[in-house]
Amino acid sequence: MTTSSKGEGSGRQRRTLIFSQRNLSSIQPFRCAHFEFEDVIAEIDNVELLAPSFDPNTRRQRVTKQLAYHTPLALNPGIEKIELDEQYELFFAICGNPTDILRISSAVNWRKSCKKAVCLIDEMWAKDIPNYRNYLRAIAQFDLVVLYYSRSVAPANQIMGQEKCVFLPPGVDAVRFCPYPDAPGRSIHVYSVGRRSAVTHKSFLRMASNDGTLYLHDTTSADRVLDPIEHRILVSNLAKRSRYYIVNPGLIDRPDVRGDQIEIGNRYFEGAAAGNILLGERPQNGEFEKFFDWNDSLIDLPYNSPEADQVIRDLDAQPERQLEIQRRNVQQSLQRHDWAHRWESILRLAGMDCMPGLANRKKKLQSLSDQVMGNRAAVPKLIQTGTSRHSR
Repeated sequence: MTTSSKGEGSGRQRRTLIFSQRNLSSIQPFRCAHFEFEDVIAEIDNVELLAPSFDPNTRRQRVTKQLAYHTPLALNPGIEKIELDEQYELFFAICGNPTDILRISSAVNWRKSCKKAVCLIDEMWAKDIPNYRNYLRAIAQFDLVVLYYSRSVAPANQIMGQEKCVFLPPGVDAVRFCPYPDAPGRSIHVYSVGRRSAVTHKSFLRMASNDGTLYLHDTTSADRVLDPIEHRILVSNLAKRSRYYIVNPGLIDRPDVRGDQIEIGNRYFEGAAAGNILLGERPQNGEFEKFFDWNDSLIDLPYNSPEADQVIRDLDAQPERQLEIQRRNVQQSLQRHDWAHRWESILRLAGMDCMPGLANRKKKLQSLSDQVMGNRAAVPKLIQTGTSRHSR
């Protein structure tokens, strides 16, 4: 088990207890953003981080997980039980999906030691919510439940019998992803991570071959990262060196899993924060336009686009427009989509005050934003890229 004290006031009692799953024996890539959020909270709040070791691949874990789908009996999946000696004002835990509540509740009696409790659930599709009934009854012990999926709020509240669930989109470490002030050259023309259309992919491969540009895409299917922090640093560094970033709603190619539900994925926020030009499908869910409401925040590109290369060539012929898109994406991310903004929203919803560290980080974000929008002589580095044949 790992416990650590972080953030403000290291000499006094901690205000916030965070349950982190960073010591799982195998960590899937999607969890890395969770740990990034936790690290920012630890920077701006008064935090005790509780991170027990746990193997999620044991037979015991699989059996207890399946039992919980069918019975309200919640067994320990094999995680160490931790006794808390202190009292905290707030308990915070991030669940990859509702089944994570088993390991959280088995590890620590957070309800006894914390005045308030907030749970954030990353992935929970509305069509699966009836199957999560027993898990959600356990999660209903939290005072506030934050969901990344907007259309899952109402059915989850119905199962819980209480109005505890609220929607809040993902965020990003906008400082880490910001390409400013020492902007690297953008030698990667197109950066595509994760799910992709075979049709669009073929178009980008053709462009890279014909024009001599670099198209960076996955060639393996990875379900485990070696070091979560190093992974996030690498992703941010690659994004800061890319001009175009491919984005699409979550599980766009899996309607069998998501039904007709459309949700905003993390990559919209990561690409914008890195100053990329976002290309992809616009999430039609009534929420996207609230969070990406500036001009050219997304360049529409249908998921299956046989002429995606021509869309990029057309944009490459408009360097001033490109520069303005990149500059504005970075600026809006720094002002609205950092993890500090998400933590501020959670504290407000939980009826708690922000600590000075949050204001300090927002000052840093504002300073970076002012540099991006104000020092126009240096900003053109944001659009640097290698010369392609079609632009010669």
